[in-house]
Amino acid sequence: MQKFITADGTETFLNEQVQETYHSQTGAVEEALKKYAVPCKIAELARSNGKIKILDVCSGMGYNGAMAIDVALEANPDCEIEVIGLEYDPKTIQWIQEVNPPIKCYVWFKQLNPQKLEFQQGKVQVKFILGDARETCKRLPPEYFDAIFFDPFSPKPAPEMWSKEFFEGMYRVIKTTGILATFSCARMARENMAAAGFMYDDGPIVAGRRGPGTIATKWVFP
Repeated sequence: MQKFITADGTETFLNEQVQETYHSQTGAVEEALKKYAVPCKIAELARSNGKIKILDVCSGMGYNGAMAIDVALEANPDCEIEVIGLEYDPKTIQWIQEVNPPIKCYVWFKQLNPQKLEFQQGKVQVKFILGDARETCKRLPPEYFDAIFFDPFSPKPAPEMWSKEFFEGMYRVIKTTGILATFSCARMARENMAAAGFMYDDGPIVAGRRGPGTIATKWVFP
């Protein structure tokens, strides 16, 4: 498997089947922060609620979840955090041992491997669930998550991951006040979000990308 160094110096890998890297080559850590943690208001939740539950869809090597933990603990060191990652490929969990992104808590993720899929560090709990996320999400409790990081491969090579049915699964497990964030603004993705019941709006534009991401909620944006 070919390794790439993204623009912010972070390591990622190429998936040869779909010919896409697991993270944006414009900067994997920057994307984890600006496409997911910030639009999902992780810092604000940490300060106001003191508890955060995050669903990291297609979690890969855990960069997005780890960044969210860093952001939450910086805002509130006593915050209780639960991250559940849904991932199909166990090789990505093996790769955790091969990368060292500039994320403080990522050293905790080194406890993970395909045989050990969870850890607890103080008030932080992380669990990966292996399998097809379209199926494993059906085992999750309803209206449970404050934030969903939706990060499959892009709609063109993986349209099945952007279906109305999968977004209905996301709608079921997110809280009424929750926010879903994704990197894509593809028309098909947004139409299927809306068909599943979500309201959507533009997310941030991260350096190097032409279009915005998308944020979606069960409520209308002010």
